[in-house]
Amino acid sequence: MIVVFSWRFNRIEKNLKEADIVLRGYSGWTSRCALPVLDKVFPKDAGVQPSLVIVYFGGNDSIGPHPSGLSPHVPLSEYVENMRKIATHLKGLSETTRVIFLGAPPVNEALIEESKRSISCTFLKELARTNELCGKYSRALIELCREMDLKVIDLWTAIQKKDDWLTTCFTDGIHLSDEGSNIVTEEILTVLKEANWEPSLHWESMATEFSEISPFGPVNSHGPLTLNPSEWDFHRNVQWK
Repeated sequence: MIVVFSWRFNRIEKNLKEADIVLRGYSGWTSRCALPVLDKVFPKDAGVQPSLVIVYFGGNDSIGPHPSGLSPHVPLSEYVENMRKIATHLKGLSETTRVIFLGAPPVNEALIEESKRSISCTFLKELARTNELCGKYSRALIELCREMDLKVIDLWTAIQKKDDWLTTCFTDGIHLSDEGSNIVTEEILTVLKEANWEPSLHWESMATEFSEISPFGPVNSHGPLTLNPSEWDFHRNVQWK
């Protein structure tokens, strides 16, 4: 079982036949929101524990403070300690539960301002979200993960490596487009492929469930046999590695 915690991930097709994917993506959440529900989402006495948890908090935490004191903003020092508590809890689920943290991705500030003009909610218009703050929270998480010997993906840097990231990686300056989501997927697959984990959690190393050839499959044009389509990927828009 693979659990994606907080990130509303839409690029999971490659693992659908290799693992059960559980999405726990909560809109607008911060690390502060996550702490009170850790035991409910990841109970330590569960009969089955996840093989992998992919965790993302930081984008909303890094929003600048609002004069009302009601914004999602979480001070950097509190964010780091919250993430430390989340990591400690997840590492304690089982000896074979693996964890990957996603750092805060960058934002397109100009596109955010353009998007704000089409939003009627005054409060949302006043939220301060800058690429500089995203980078600061991303670097803090990377440092924490190195300290705790955890896998972490630097999305802030990975996305900005793309020459046209400002125009292709976002839908509104904050949320990722298909192009941006593809970068996230590629980074996750790279970690899974390179990690020295036993068993490996990369899709190429995982057995496909019910992959045996069935007499009800498509008929092979070269003989009286059926084909096994479970491993076909020519129909996918992106060929994952």
